[in-house]
Amino acid sequence: MAFAEFHLSEYPAVTMKTILLLRHAKSSWKEEGLRDHTRPLNKRGLRDAPRMGALIEEQQLRPEMILSSSAVRAIRTAEAVAEVCGAEMPLVKHEELYLATSAAYIETTRYLAESFHRILLVGHNPGISDLLNQLTGCDALMPTAALAQIELPIEKWNALSLQTAGRLVALWRPKELEPL
Repeated sequence: MAFAEFHLSEYPAVTMKTILLLRHAKSSWKEEGLRDHTRPLNKRGLRDAPRMGALIEEQQLRPEMILSSSAVRAIRTAEAVAEVCGAEMPLVKHEELYLATSAAYIETTRYLAESFHRILLVGHNPGISDLLNQLTGCDALMPTAALAQIELPIEKWNALSLQTAGRLVALWRPKELEPL
């Protein structure tokens, strides 16, 4: 029996998309009367946000775009990560991601340019943990500054839905990392 000869270069590579989920770093409750939306990071948050940026860089997971909740604690987390990654990448603040549901995160990503292969979503619980659980089937809670890497079997962002069966590659929690 003869086998046909083939070369992998003849077949188009399947390009998967990757979502990095990051819950905002720990925020401060010190200042009374401060609206939830404007709470800053506390001391631990100011330490953990750059740590997660260093982890992203160490794991060679630099995102091509960051989408963040408009809350101050989420924006400061996203900015610290971007600064440590050392790259200029778009950081887009979305009011819709403030205390968003998992469906709102999906809806926000569906309109991204196809040229983005790896994005970082920075947000809040319970939505960010719900999104992790719905995309991967894994029942995990994302504490503050936790980072999840999810590979998605899609080629276009508009194919993403809550039924997409992603694969959880890794979940990092700041308390489990070696001190800097």
